[in-house]
Amino acid sequence: MRIVSNAKVLIFCVALATTIAATLAAFYVPKEYQATVVVSPVEENSSSQLGALSSLASQFSGLTSIGGLSLTEGSSKRNESVAVLQSESLTERYIEKTNLLPILFREKWDAAKGGWKATAPNEVPTLWKGNMYFKKKVRSLTSDSRTGLVTLKITWKDPQLAAQWANDLVRETNSYLQGVAIAEAERNIAYLREQIAKSDLVSVREAMSSVLQNQINDEVLARGRDQYALKIIDPAVPPEQPEWPKKVPWIATGFFVGLLGSTFGAILRKALQ
Repeated sequence: MRIVSNAKVLIFCVALATTIAATLAAFYVPKEYQATVVVSPVEENSSSQLGALSSLASQFSGLTSIGGLSLTEGSSKRNESVAVLQSESLTERYIEKTNLLPILFREKWDAAKGGWKATAPNEVPTLWKGNMYFKKKVRSLTSDSRTGLVTLKITWKDPQLAAQWANDLVRETNSYLQGVAIAEAERNIAYLREQIAKSDLVSVREAMSSVLQNQINDEVLARGRDQYALKIIDPAVPPEQPEWPKKVPWIATGFFVGLLGSTFGAILRKALQ
């Protein structure tokens, strides 16, 4: 204690210096904001359609998987929606569509000439590099197994862009899966109508008509619902407070590092003497 008491002025000065340094760093280090959107994957039960297909399976070969239909439950749709939301193809398509490469790699972009500063092919940012950067530094996805809710977080220097990207990615996922569902329903409807026209068995025609009606219902539902695969529970809004750096923890850490470091240094110095 005497060693610490004798060096208290030095300890105080060092702690004050590190606190000031940490404070300046907390205010001047580039800030990063985190925008969050919470969604609920939409699950649909196709049991009525599958029941009709099952009744036909032994009578009409090929109907068990027409146009992508399956005798398994449609619970995989939730997993498909989450996978598409964080897929590389969707991310690259969005980066290209909104021209995000100059924003993601701002330090490599020459705004004056409207091109990249680098000329070597391996140094010029590509969609693949943008996707990798987006996946590692910008986007994160978590899923709550208890509630089934999925949380998408976008971390970026601009809070407005962070919120926009988060909402846009959900919108792009819904649009893509909606288009896939409509195209699949149209193929199934065309196939079923063709088979109904060919069949002479009344029971088969009736069963296929039931499946056809389900497919028509699916197409109508897909066309009429914007939030087709992911229902937005809580949309992303521009955050007002940065996610990083946290000013209070930084300042407190600077003070304690200076305090403990200078105290240990004073004790070590006395021991060496």
